Amino acid sequence: LIADQTVTIAVQVNGKLRSTINVVINSPVDELKKIAVDAISDKIDRKDVLAILEKEQENGLLVGIIVQIGGQTPLKLAKVLNERGFKILGTSFDSIDLAEDRMRFKDLALRLNLKQPENSICHSVEEAFSCIEKVEFPLLVRPSYVLGGQSMSIKYNIESFKEYVLNQTKIFEHGPLLIDRFLVNAVEVDVDAVCDGENVFIAAIMEHIEEAGIHSGDSTCSMPTNTLDNEIIKEIKSQTTKIARALRVIGLMNIQFAVQENNIYVLEVNLRASRTIPFISKVINIPVAKLATQVAVFPFTRFPGADILLGPEMKSTGEVMGIDSSFEAALAKAHMAAGYKLPMEGAALISVKDDDKESILPIAQMLNKLGFEIYATKGTALYLNNNSIVAKAVNKVREGRPHIVDMLKDGKINLVINTSKGIKSVPDSKDIRRTAILQNIAYSTTTSGSKALVLAIQYIKN
Repeated sequence: LIADQTVTIAVQVNGKLRSTINVVINSPVDELKKIAVDAISDKIDRKDVLAILEKEQENGLLVGIIVQIGGQTPLKLAKVLNERGFKILGTSFDSIDLAEDRMRFKDLALRLNLKQPENSICHSVEEAFSCIEKVEFPLLVRPSYVLGGQSMSIKYNIESFKEYVLNQTKIFEHGPLLIDRFLVNAVEVDVDAVCDGENVFIAAIMEHIEEAGIHSGDSTCSMPTNTLDNEIIKEIKSQTTKIARALRVIGLMNIQFAVQENNIYVLEVNLRASRTIPFISKVINIPVAKLATQVAVFPFTRFPGADILLGPEMKSTGEVMGIDSSFEAALAKAHMAAGYKLPMEGAALISVKDDDKESILPIAQMLNKLGFEIYATKGTALYLNNNSIVAKAVNKVREGRPHIVDMLKDGKINLVINTSKGIKSVPDSKDIRRTAILQNIAYSTTTSGSKALVLAIQYIKN
């Protein structure tokens, strides 16, 4: 099962076999059209795949099936393919199941002396309320068998958790609810590697710019890493090799780690090609001294009701890459390639949750030095002024006019930094984020992303 973004692998396979069957979901490209594409559909289900394979088996042409390419969907078909006796090429089904099954992988991690966040598995609403006694808040909650982080959420207290579970009762129809302790202020790291069962080639270690908790498909990432020290990198390589060998991987794999105060946690292991493979393929063919930065591309202007606040549920629909000899330069290129208009002067709005007020200070200082005038909602303005950064207070929408959305619409704000948390705060600030998008104003919804954005502006301006 080969997706359209992995044409290279399709071509490679086709050169060694008589023909290949590529089940492609969405927009087949010209190169794939040349390689005997026998089934193309917007919605491919299990019955369609089995029908194709059984027909090929009848003709005596079926050598095996590749499930490592094309995202999570082919991996989820691996069980039924194995039960029907089809040969899975590369990593075995047992290894795939070991990585996908929460309890089996937890046992493996303990045997390998690897750390994971505290976690629990719940099969009912009643069990969910019991499970949270075993795991500390904040919690990352996610249903089983979802794509793109759908319905995943971070819950900071018992009230928001109860509301989530009671409103999402259907999630238990498709499998258990997975609960993890959310690692606050952790750095997320993606590793892509190839293994032949024993030898492991680590193609890339990428550091996410946004903190852990932002879906990997939405996060900006840097290769090589930007803040991790050599000892952490060395240990990540060691753990990647351990996991690949223990799972007897033959082919591609992706591991997501989180680094918190020099502790390395294994978040997820995917025995397949990740969405970063095309990005890495370009980067590793350039001089080692160069840096590449990947930025997610969001379609928010096409979906007027969507909120741009990032979290564990994926929202982006594409990505771009910037390559240069410095992190800041690569970042600036990536932002420009994504179509973001970076302001060189004017006014910046800062409105952040209490947890982010301390970390926003150096960013506000950078904006001051760059000559930006700073506006802020009342709580943030008070904090900034108390810390020697001049900020003019403005009203939130519910506080009456003139308010911040009026200023955005009138073209008086050139940059928006807005982080939010809580049942009341998130919807209150949604109008700020939506207006920024509709007015094509540069924005960020995380402090780490804000720092990267300001560094890019600083690089261009200087």
